[in-house]
Amino acid sequence: MIDLKQLRENPAQFQTRLNLKGEYNLAPLLSLDQQQRELEVKRSQLQARSNEIGKLVGQKMKGNPQDPEIPGLRDEGNQVKAQLAELEPKERDLKAEIETILLTLPNLPDESTPVGKDEDENVEVDRWGDEYLPTNPNILPHWEIGEKMGILNFERSTKVAQSRFVSLIGKGAALERALIQFMLDRQIAAGYVEVLPPILINTQSLTASGQLPKFADESFKCDRDDLWLTPTAEVPITNFYRDEILNAEELPIYHCAYTPCFRREAGSYGRDTRGLIRLHQFNKVELFKFVRPETSFDELETIRRDAEAILQALKLPYRVLALCTGDLGFASAKTYDLEVWLPSSGKYREISSCSNCTDFQARRANIRFKEAGKKGTQFVHTLNGSGLAIGRTMAAILENYQQPDGTIQIPEALRPYLGRETL
Repeated sequence: MIDLKQLRENPAQFQTRLNLKGEYNLAPLLSLDQQQRELEVKRSQLQARSNEIGKLVGQKMKGNPQDPEIPGLRDEGNQVKAQLAELEPKERDLKAEIETILLTLPNLPDESTPVGKDEDENVEVDRWGDEYLPTNPNILPHWEIGEKMGILNFERSTKVAQSRFVSLIGKGAALERALIQFMLDRQIAAGYVEVLPPILINTQSLTASGQLPKFADESFKCDRDDLWLTPTAEVPITNFYRDEILNAEELPIYHCAYTPCFRREAGSYGRDTRGLIRLHQFNKVELFKFVRPETSFDELETIRRDAEAILQALKLPYRVLALCTGDLGFASAKTYDLEVWLPSSGKYREISSCSNCTDFQARRANIRFKEAGKKGTQFVHTLNGSGLAIGRTMAAILENYQQPDGTIQIPEALRPYLGRETL
């Protein structure tokens, strides 16, 4: 959530920065804020007068209960209370309207984020692993080789659930488990504390992380219990410390988590209808940080490197994009996307997104920290990154390590986890 006080003080600057993400009109919000503050002043004045009248009546009753001014003061007091009773619900309604609008406004893009309209204007900032690009000229798409080998089954998954689900069979299931354990081990060694969070989460958690109200159509909901299937472990981890004041000495806090993730992919009709790229259910290892504000952009560089380290260990070619303002996520101030090479399509495809959300999520979740011996608190900054999306990593392995004879070499770093060199 953006800071309403800062918005009030710099409306033109906020409007300019927000317009880099889309079309947002701040005038209605500023008007409501002005009305609410005027009502607040009026209510405070009336409350002060009510207190003053009560004090005067008490004094006069002690001195002379028959004082002729007492009835008039009581009448005025009753009128003031009636006015307060009328003002208070109006003020509550205005605050609720303001809150509703604030929840729809995205985080401001950082000054270091490239300016652009859409994904075509993202900026490539790095590329790695050209020497590992496969030379096999007849690479089959990962879903085709996977079905031939009997390790992926989409048809039976559609029978069990619906389209855009997959079942992993035999060595396919083993490869998925190996990737999860490999990624967790690497990130724990890098200093992250593992968490295994709930995958059913409440509405407040999704709202605090920035998923609601904007992405309600993308999520699966259990209406009977007001619980949602998590779209990413970012959501439950963000809310671990909701409504808490942390000690400054506790920061930074690093967490990693494996979870199944669930997304409707409502806005991707007709895209990636085959394979492991865009499923309704997929596994992911997530990286998350709670840090001090002054370190958050340095922490973004390290979370990016921690995600890249997995691709480098697996020797999968990839590139890094700095997302432009028009392609930036709702909660993010700056994002790097890592895109792995998929030779069957001749394209790089997203496998990780690493974002600095600054204090946007912390304001929504009310997560603050306090310096020892100092007055007041500050909001933490939060960062998240995929470390990595498991299904997309499997797709990249099935294609980049595919041999002319139809076998799949296992990346050397993964062999101890799988206990074999080929599929």
